[in-house]
Amino acid sequence: MTDSRARVPRGHRMLFVVGLLVVSGLAGLPLVDGAAERLPSRLSDQEFWKISTDSSEPDGTFRSDNLLSNEIGFPYVLAEVGRSARTGGAYLGVGPEQNFHYIAALKPKIAFIIDVRRGNLDLHLMYKALFELSSDRVEFISRLFSKKRPQGLGPRSSIQDILAAYASVPASEMLHKDNLRDVRHELEKKHGFPLSPEDLQGIEYVYNAFYTYGPDIRYSSSQGFYGGYNQPSYSELMRSADAVGQPRGYLSSEESFSFLRDLERKNLLVPIVGNFGGPSAIRAVGSYLKDHGATITAFYLSNVEQYLWRDGIWDEFCRNVATLPLDETSTFIRAVRGGRYGQGFGLNLDLGAMAVEVKDCAAH
Repeated sequence: MTDSRARVPRGHRMLFVVGLLVVSGLAGLPLVDGAAERLPSRLSDQEFWKISTDSSEPDGTFRSDNLLSNEIGFPYVLAEVGRSARTGGAYLGVGPEQNFHYIAALKPKIAFIIDVRRGNLDLHLMYKALFELSSDRVEFISRLFSKKRPQGLGPRSSIQDILAAYASVPASEMLHKDNLRDVRHELEKKHGFPLSPEDLQGIEYVYNAFYTYGPDIRYSSSQGFYGGYNQPSYSELMRSADAVGQPRGYLSSEESFSFLRDLERKNLLVPIVGNFGGPSAIRAVGSYLKDHGATITAFYLSNVEQYLWRDGIWDEFCRNVATLPLDETSTFIRAVRGGRYGQGFGLNLDLGAMAVEVKDCAAH
């Protein structure tokens, strides 16, 4: 997410000029030693929960529950990512559903979502269950918003047609209760995750929000007005297209949805609680990847760095980044202020300025 009011130190405003930055060529950072990649083809339920739990830091706070991103310019970034970043390897990200767009495009072998709030982990556990329970995109949207599946939709239906069909379908309280029960069963009984009462409440909270607001849910729907004036709905985000009118969201094709569903079913999308400037989360992920001979192909940071500057923990973040297994193709994806494609979300490449900054990080 991006808060247009976040403060950035004066000397670094050049890095926050327009939109989403895609940056590659991270010279000066530690590289993988060339060992053969040994990432697992799936994680057991116990391994998934252990990685998530052992890597996590204490629950943190943020001004919003951030159930939905406000980054509507992502299709333009995905077009550029397709030209500059490589597939496979590992993906790191932060925040809610926007990660799915990048994961579907980059097709990593494993993904980690690190966020300061445990509420984001609960959100991704909800998504995990819904992906696993759904046979296709149409069923996924039915379950996400507790709406009865319309007739006439199938694998070849466009996301525009799917969302248009659901627009006139009312939310069902009965479906909502049944789906919430299914989500809990998937996580607690099928996977055996030892969810705490707080996690169960958190999952119910986020699921209730999607039921209440439906496809019109926005970044600040559930907590009043936050995050500036750029507040696209879920429906608008999923229909968002690139410069040639091609939708690129994670629900734009059955192939993208299926990749994410398979990743979730194999326990290879792992949510973690952690601050980017914190003591263990990023370092634990980096250690795991190094142990398995893997490289990070993409790291989606949203605008978190603005808060790291504000909170005085930029140096800690730099030291954490310097421990990650990166190479010259590793790509940082950043959200920044200004932009041509909606407030805060244009696209700009600034390899020179970014390379200097990342090398400064590595020096720590």
